[in-house]
Amino acid sequence: MVEVLCDTNFLIHLATKRIKNISNLETDIGQIQFVVPEVVITELKKLSKNDEKKQEALVALDFCNKLNKISLSGKFADEVLINHVTKHGGIIGTMDKELKQKVKNAGGSIISCSHDRIVLES
Repeated sequence: MVEVLCDTNFLIHLATKRIKNISNLETDIGQIQFVVPEVVITELKKLSKNDEKKQEALVALDFCNKLNKISLSGKFADEVLINHVTKHGGIIGTMDKELKQKVKNAGGSIISCSHDRIVLES
């Protein structure tokens, strides 16, 4: 079982969009488990106070209840995720182009969403 650390925008996407291949991810990618770093939950709580992002953030926070949490905290989720990948390797779930590049440069892998499907980027 490989853990995929989810960033804020990836979690919002997972929680609010219909993902076509979610039920056969194991066949497509292998056995994975989405986990939520504490720093991402903190960011979602901040977003839930923003009128424009409130609804998406609340849906994502509710979705987080179904996922395992991981004790990674800091000021900025992207920074925390990059530090984790640099030290431990792993897979990050993100939609953020800049973060994708940083994770790849740090030797990590990316899971993203494209055309309502979850895809593994090396």
